[in-house]
Amino acid sequence: MFGDRMIAGNATGCSSIYGGNLPTTPYATREDGLGPAWSNSLFEDAAEFSFGMRLNADKMHEFAVELVGRLYPERVREFAEAPQTTPDEIDAIRAKVNALKGELGKLNSEEAKRLLSFADYLVKKSVWAIGGDGWAYDIGFGGLDHVLASGRNVNALVLDTEVYSNTGGQMSKSTPLGAIAQFAAGGKPIPKKDLGLAMTAYGNVYVARIAMGASQNQTVKAFAEADAYDGPSLIIAYSHCIAHGIDMSQGLEAQKRAVDCGHWIMFRYNPDLAKEGKNPFLLDSK
Repeated sequence: MFGDRMIAGNATGCSSIYGGNLPTTPYATREDGLGPAWSNSLFEDAAEFSFGMRLNADKMHEFAVELVGRLYPERVREFAEAPQTTPDEIDAIRAKVNALKGELGKLNSEEAKRLLSFADYLVKKSVWAIGGDGWAYDIGFGGLDHVLASGRNVNALVLDTEVYSNTGGQMSKSTPLGAIAQFAAGGKPIPKKDLGLAMTAYGNVYVARIAMGASQNQTVKAFAEADAYDGPSLIIAYSHCIAHGIDMSQGLEAQKRAVDCGHWIMFRYNPDLAKEGKNPFLLDSK
């Protein structure tokens, strides 16, 4: 959907093991050679790590626009103010950037060479912090909260297994009331922390809770809206896990059951709707 311009900062954990462990990887390039840039940092700092990527991409874009202004003053608005929300708009600006790079290759000046190296940053980057609930609800919550409160265009994907999966299935703040896990042999004594509700309270954070096994359509909508939203976004994805004691080949069916029984509520909270005078909260499950 946006992998051609995606930059991912992945917390150490299950997702970094299956996301960045050779010889296989879920990330791939398209036929034209464009694909995501992925990097991995500590378990606790995926949000801050990705925030640095966002600040860097923004500064690179700003500098590229400045260089366009020096070489082609009459074309600054063409690149600086071009809409980059829909895939068609992204393709349009990329075509212009590719044409510009062709022109720059014919110029023999230092500024042309500098712009050539920064030109790709004229295309909007989609920055994602990726990690599990142990990162987002617990150890990295302070950083995640800080980054989402910044107002900057950073997207966070939380793969919520409702338990510390990577270290053997310990209770986390995402574990639901009564659930049995390591360090909660008699059942979790307090309810699950409602991360989605907490982040909607800011009013300017796009928040979605999804379950791909229950609705692929809602999942795709949430990712498209989060990428298009010009501000911080949070997607909390119900993620099945071997620690749940299920047949892992039936994981998507387990997701559907979690939604059908009311355990996992699917919703989208889109601040852009509020700007249009509409209710920003959309309930996507019964």
